[in-house]
Amino acid sequence: MKPLYALLTASLWLAACAPVSAQGPKPVPPVQPMSFEAAWERVKASSDRLAAAQAAVDGKTLQQQGLKGLGGPVVSVSAAAYAYNANLDVNLDPINQRLTQLNQRLPIPLQNLPIPLPVPQFPSSYTFNRHDTGTTQSISAVWPLYTGGAGDAVRGLVAAQGSEAQADADKTGHELATQLVQRYFGAQLAVKAAALRQAALNDIGQHDAATARMLAAGVISRIERLQARAAFEEARRNAMKAQDDAELAAVALARTVKSDLPVQPATPLFVLTQAVEPLPHFLNQALLRHPGLAKVNAKKAQAEQLHHGEQALRKPQVFAFGQRALKTGNADWIGGIGVRWTLFDAVDRNALAASSNKQIEQAERSETQARSDISLLVEKNWRTLEQARRQFLATAPGIELAREVLRLRSAALREGTGTALELIDAEVNQAKVETERAQVAYDYVTALANLLESCGLSEEFSSYARRADVKVN
Repeated sequence: MKPLYALLTASLWLAACAPVSAQGPKPVPPVQPMSFEAAWERVKASSDRLAAAQAAVDGKTLQQQGLKGLGGPVVSVSAAAYAYNANLDVNLDPINQRLTQLNQRLPIPLQNLPIPLPVPQFPSSYTFNRHDTGTTQSISAVWPLYTGGAGDAVRGLVAAQGSEAQADADKTGHELATQLVQRYFGAQLAVKAAALRQAALNDIGQHDAATARMLAAGVISRIERLQARAAFEEARRNAMKAQDDAELAAVALARTVKSDLPVQPATPLFVLTQAVEPLPHFLNQALLRHPGLAKVNAKKAQAEQLHHGEQALRKPQVFAFGQRALKTGNADWIGGIGVRWTLFDAVDRNALAASSNKQIEQAERSETQARSDISLLVEKNWRTLEQARRQFLATAPGIELAREVLRLRSAALREGTGTALELIDAEVNQAKVETERAQVAYDYVTALANLLESCGLSEEFSSYARRADVKVN
């Protein structure tokens, strides 16, 4: 009876699984296929964050251009139109008194002449008024001949600020590249996981329907039917969650590349089965190209230029000057050379110089610490990448084993020597190991992106993708 029972079980199973419910395909929204290189170009062209960083660089570049002539001659033209009214009160009492004294000293006073003459008298005061209108025009020039290096210090400070802005822009670019890797291949991983979960759900759904018919035929127990139903419900929950994750990842990728349509990644997940360059290669590149070190060096240069500026203020300043009235004929003019040297200032220049020296020391110590931190980060990322590579290679036996188990379970069920639950477990396990393999590949590409970012080599990510000998489609 056992062979007959097995044959009946297999027949019912095949009859239940053969017909697939004919449902029309779900409408697929339009998508935009996009390679990773194309996505990166779109990010560079449309990222507001990168544009803001580049605007800071451009602003400092323009500021440097504007200060190229600092310390040169300054020529200015001035003109004025004026009107004035001036009053001057003159006291004449002293003059009157003097006239009276002179009259008394005469041999014959004027009052004693045959014809008496009055002593002339002026008013006690007189108001003098003058008013006029006019214009004046002149041209003047000042040319600093020696400023103790203040102009060079200012230009050097702005140049160092430009270097800092460029370092910030480079850092932003590397961070955006890593973020794009995470979202681009993360969306691909989510789609693959959702497809695997959905495929498992479809298969388990067929098995669930088959166990229902087999239970009605009395060839399986109720506990087996309930176990198959529980497996189907779990697969349905997993498929729904995977689909939600895939939709969210797709939205994140579309917004990253500023696309109105969902983006379909065209560059697959990849793995280089051979190790990348050795650790010393990446350490050397990091110490040469990491934007963090460039920023620390720019900070140090700014502190040095501030120190030079403080020292310049202690030195004398020599300048030439000239001015001439703008009019025809014999115009007024003046010209000469001046010297200005501050002998005493309420500001403590010694303290300011000591402060700038401390800033230089701070920058130097920060550079030493940054080199140590960056080296440690690069080594960590390199080891993480190598670990992901080895883990991916280690998944190959598991994939082959899961496929073989699934094949054997399917054959056993057809022959009546296996159960539906065993086949369901095999299908779930295959979906699991396939998803884990894709997850390890994703861990590999994100570890590679982190390593390249820590070395200032994010632009080389695409070259590694082209070198990859394993594509996880």
